[in-house]
Amino acid sequence: MASPNHQAVVTVAKRAPLEIKQLPTLKPTGKEVLVQTLWTASTPLDLHQADGGLLVKHPQVLGDGTAGQVVVTGPEVTMLKEKDLVFGFTFRNEKEKAQQEYVCAPENLFGKVPPGWEDRLSECVTIPNNFVTAWNALLNILGLALPWPKPSTFAPSSSPRILIWGASSSVGQYALQILAYYGYHNVIATASPRNFDLAKECGAAHVSSYNSPAADLKKDIEARLEGKVEVVLDCIGSRNGSVAPIAQIAEAGTKVAIMLPVVVKDAGEDVEPEYTMDVAEVVQWQDEVETIGVRTHFYLEDPFLSSHLQPDIMPTLLARGVVKPNKQKIVEGATLLERAQKALDMLRRKEVSGERLVWRVG
Repeated sequence: MASPNHQAVVTVAKRAPLEIKQLPTLKPTGKEVLVQTLWTASTPLDLHQADGGLLVKHPQVLGDGTAGQVVVTGPEVTMLKEKDLVFGFTFRNEKEKAQQEYVCAPENLFGKVPPGWEDRLSECVTIPNNFVTAWNALLNILGLALPWPKPSTFAPSSSPRILIWGASSSVGQYALQILAYYGYHNVIATASPRNFDLAKECGAAHVSSYNSPAADLKKDIEARLEGKVEVVLDCIGSRNGSVAPIAQIAEAGTKVAIMLPVVVKDAGEDVEPEYTMDVAEVVQWQDEVETIGVRTHFYLEDPFLSSHLQPDIMPTLLARGVVKPNKQKIVEGATLLERAQKALDMLRRKEVSGERLVWRVG
């Protein structure tokens, strides 16, 4: 039985320490389910909201990756039942945000944890938000074919030359895994040298260092791909760290999808971050390069993805071993607030690469 009120982690002002707020535990209606949150994974968006006030009205509950157990179902729920273990990307409003003890959200924002993963929720929670981001960007923004269910004879009708920038990021890992599953083999990635093996394990045919001078990187990429890059997924969204060098690689006809917001100035211990949503103007692009900002929160406007991406596709690909969770760094602490604050501070200090900050909620 859920308690009438529960704890939630909230921002109270830009760059202020996080606080705990008591929220009412809602009874689900319609197709909603009430989930006891057991694990969550902190994301750069948490930092953008806490330090930069991005799209925030304080007090703002943080988090959008939920793993837990269904405790109550709404009267119209058909896919889930009480005691089911679930994982999902829940993000639209206060009652759906993940850094609270109970989340109330529609059942289509969850997947049921596959058999064999019941004791691995801390791994499962690394998947939903960035798996959804990668799938939606590849399909609906970059226009790559990802038919579901995948026909046994499927092969891409064309093999575009693809660059995944930031392959060791969570989005980068899932993008490479998805592309490999669908037979896109003409894929090159950038990463730091220590993460080359990780990128190759996820499906990259070649990996180059993003620290190389842009002119050298362009030459290396085009030699390996045997032609100019046609499709780019920027999984980082940093003006200087990714967008500027990509602008020196992309030529007329290249399509570039960039994670939003674009970070103009990184958050630091004593530095307030700066952002822009204008991918076309943040750097100088060559003529006829198509640039598009990735806004994952709109993926629900695709009726098929709304119905199938999290409830069906995500758990099926996890069960088959196509999608593999990101590596995790478990954040410890005596209280919910301590764990949340420690994870946020670690994000600000850029303490992790190639892994996710995961922590227990309930």
